[in-house]
Amino acid sequence: MSFDAATRSSLVELGAALYDRGLTPGRTGNLSVRVEEEIMITPTNVSLGRLDPERLSVTSVDGTHISGDRPSKELVLHQALYRHHPDCTAVAHLHSTYAVAVSCLADLDPDEPLPTITPYFAMRVGRLPLVEYAPPGSERLETEVAGASESSRCILLRNHGSLAAAPTLEGAVDAVEEIEETARLFLLLGDRPGRYLSDEDVAELRERFPSSPPGPAR
Repeated sequence: MSFDAATRSSLVELGAALYDRGLTPGRTGNLSVRVEEEIMITPTNVSLGRLDPERLSVTSVDGTHISGDRPSKELVLHQALYRHHPDCTAVAHLHSTYAVAVSCLADLDPDEPLPTITPYFAMRVGRLPLVEYAPPGSERLETEVAGASESSRCILLRNHGSLAAAPTLEGAVDAVEEIEETARLFLLLGDRPGRYLSDEDVAELRERFPSSPPGPAR
């Protein structure tokens, strides 16, 4: 299986858009797409703003390098999400400012570190568990993400960033952008009393939009 030019171009364009808007600074973050038994992922140590479509890394689903540059060391996080969500064909991971800031706060609820502030969070993100810090690319982080991904396709990594899987690359990017925007709103609201969406509000959205990802644990 080889990835066509349109798929490569779409990944490069979305990476550049994220970088240009400051959502993934420096040489951080990674994107991937899966087709059958192969994964195409952004290479290690490369800025999402300067991707070369011909040098994108291609691996087997078990991580064997097939072509292109060496894959991101965080490929293992993408693999964990693909294993538990076979309907998802793309994963996005960002080190975006507000999401990382929230992930550093003490006393976060590990099951629901961010409230459901807008309907779009419920529709694009759903359940967002928090996993404890472990070094990037480590077996410990892979284990944490694998456990969390059993019941969620979006994850907040403590002191690190956001991670999301979706049926399309655009959907995965929408999810990490929505996590970032919700984190920004959460920090802007600060200690003021907030009126967030209720369980009933979320249930109504799920009736209207049944393809939404799973909701938060209650």
